[in-house]
Amino acid sequence: MTSTSLTGWGRTSFSQARVLQPHHVDEVEQVYRDERFVIARGLGRSYGDAAQLGGGVVLENRGFNYLGPIAADGTVRLGSGVSFDELLAVALPLGWFVPVTPGTRQVTMGGAIGADVHGKNHHVDGSFASHVRSLQIVTPQGTFEASPERDPELFWGTFGAMGLTGFVAELTLALTPVETDQVLVDTDRYDDLAAVMAAMIEGDANYHYSVAWVDCMTRGKHLGRAILTRGEHATRSEVAEATLRAPRSGRLRVPLAPPSGLLNRYSVRAFNELWFRSAPRHEAREPQSIQSFFHPLDGVRDWNLLYGKRGFVQYQFVVPDDGAATIEAVIERLSSAKVASFLAVLKRFGPENRGPLSFPRAGWTLALDLPVGPPALARVLDDLDDLVLDAGGRIYFAKDARLDATKVNAMYPRLGEFRELKERLDPRGQLTSDLARRLHLVGN
Repeated sequence: MTSTSLTGWGRTSFSQARVLQPHHVDEVEQVYRDERFVIARGLGRSYGDAAQLGGGVVLENRGFNYLGPIAADGTVRLGSGVSFDELLAVALPLGWFVPVTPGTRQVTMGGAIGADVHGKNHHVDGSFASHVRSLQIVTPQGTFEASPERDPELFWGTFGAMGLTGFVAELTLALTPVETDQVLVDTDRYDDLAAVMAAMIEGDANYHYSVAWVDCMTRGKHLGRAILTRGEHATRSEVAEATLRAPRSGRLRVPLAPPSGLLNRYSVRAFNELWFRSAPRHEAREPQSIQSFFHPLDGVRDWNLLYGKRGFVQYQFVVPDDGAATIEAVIERLSSAKVASFLAVLKRFGPENRGPLSFPRAGWTLALDLPVGPPALARVLDDLDDLVLDAGGRIYFAKDARLDATKVNAMYPRLGEFRELKERLDPRGQLTSDLARRLHLVGN
């Protein structure tokens, strides 16, 4: 079998692995018997090296594409290889939406579990794990059904573990009822970071969905100026055309990677100025499609190519409420170093769940898209790590491509608990990845 070159969505770290696509549990079990090192992979939307395994075997989950009927209470049994896009194509016309969605529909259920994805509603509804009723997981020690009641250690340990507990084959998910395919959105423009953060604290209890775009190129009194959008699902009586249409796939495509450096501090500053000025100072209850509100980037296929051949780093961290000043410090560090973030997204998180490696915890999270190229980038990111660590925060494994392994234990204090679970499930250390090796998450 020939090897395939794999990379994450950021296109910064490539490695060679043999790729298989099993369709049944017994095929996965056979791979464990035949191969030394194995990891699962979905659609490759982790930004770094989480779903890669240099010299090993990568199991694509797309062969597990079963999608069962949706029960009257909204629960559905489905395979790990089903994407959000495929699920919504069936569920939305029937009046059901996913309870939590990341910023793209091109993520599989297995990927959502491995990363324990979150959305614009974590402050209300928690992460993906909160809405999964059960998992079927294929481990080197056998195939198990896990739930919060049945083997809760395995169930919770799988969320956020980036595939290191085994290959998720199936899951039962609880969907959210909706009456239309539209969201009523309030938009507000703020001239500085302090103002938007105060508004989010004060008003987010009144909104299911909340997210702020932040300008990281500004300094002084306008540091962190922002556009805050908050919304609720529209009912039939609230919109003129109460439809339930499935989201459409992106029609535009980036044909090839432009020269690296196209997105630099000058072009990003110009874009940010245009974007900020084009937003209304205040607009209430604007009807937007589910597609435009939740997944705007899905309108352009292969948009990651816009960052050029060098790729980009997405840096996402969370800090507790008492570390809120870290958000300002991070933006100030980026701005002073003239390191451009093309996209900066600020959200509120609610309480963390029981997963030892789940990323979200109560507080603030900021996600940054940073083109590779500026000489200062590596040094700035190391500085940001220290700021986050000093505030008691942590970095998101699903986005990481360069974190120093020595900082992981402090960021994830329950890592030892996870390793004990891993030893039970995988005593030979077969389940690993480029990410796990780089960060010393497991003992191989």
